Amino acid sequence: MKKIILMPFMIAFAITLNSCSSDNSSSENYPYKVRMTDDPGPYSEVNVDIRSVQVTGANGETVSLNTNAGIYNLLDFTNGADTLIASSTLHDADVSQIRLILGSNNSIVLDGVTYPLSTPSAEQSGLKLQVHQTLQADIDNSILIDFDANTSVVQTGNGTFKLKPVLRTVVAALSGNIEGSITPIGTLAMVSAVSSTGIEYGSNVDFNGDFRITGLPPGTYTVTITPVLPLLPVIQTDVVVQAGVTTDIGVVVF
Repeated sequence: MKKIILMPFMIAFAITLNSCSSDNSSSENYPYKVRMTDDPGPYSEVNVDIRSVQVTGANGETVSLNTNAGIYNLLDFTNGADTLIASSTLHDADVSQIRLILGSNNSIVLDGVTYPLSTPSAEQSGLKLQVHQTLQADIDNSILIDFDANTSVVQTGNGTFKLKPVLRTVVAALSGNIEGSITPIGTLAMVSAVSSTGIEYGSNVDFNGDFRITGLPPGTYTVTITPVLPLLPVIQTDVVVQAGVTTDIGVVVF
């Protein structure tokens, strides 16, 4: 008789417990934004046709974000500028991969001439970035894709160009930046920041004489600004980078 009374109670309790557990696991929302920036390059325009942005969670499920599809000139987003390309609310706290699906309307402008930019693999399977990012519930999670136009465009000969994307992802809250400027304005120069562990990050000086290297892990860096000859490089050592902070090294005079 005791078993007849006890078993239904245990079954009901187990069902209730399982129901509560399921409700808790599905109730979390993770707002997510994907933004894009670029390092300056030697072109007038680098136009990339973004059709879709997808993310894959740790469980293997792929979600298509609400994408601001269109053609983006990467050189509009240099030295700290960026743009929102996709957003959504996810239900998985772990993002393991981001994939950019490109269309066929990609091009560059060099010396006033527009050339098509072929991206066969990106149109089919997309540009895949391994992320491994853990999100927090009910706050504005975001990630920045740094699209390096300077090294991503490859000339294949006979006036043809191919996009072999060099991209990295930046979580702003976990990284810092270095910025500065040079004079006289109009001087062509490259900028590199080398960490104490020997990892190098780079950018170019823009037409206004400004530069900014984003997404640097916290640490101490040696910054080198290398102009075209006959001007000589300028080196600044012991430049400290902190998470969430932009370190301004001031004006470099040549």
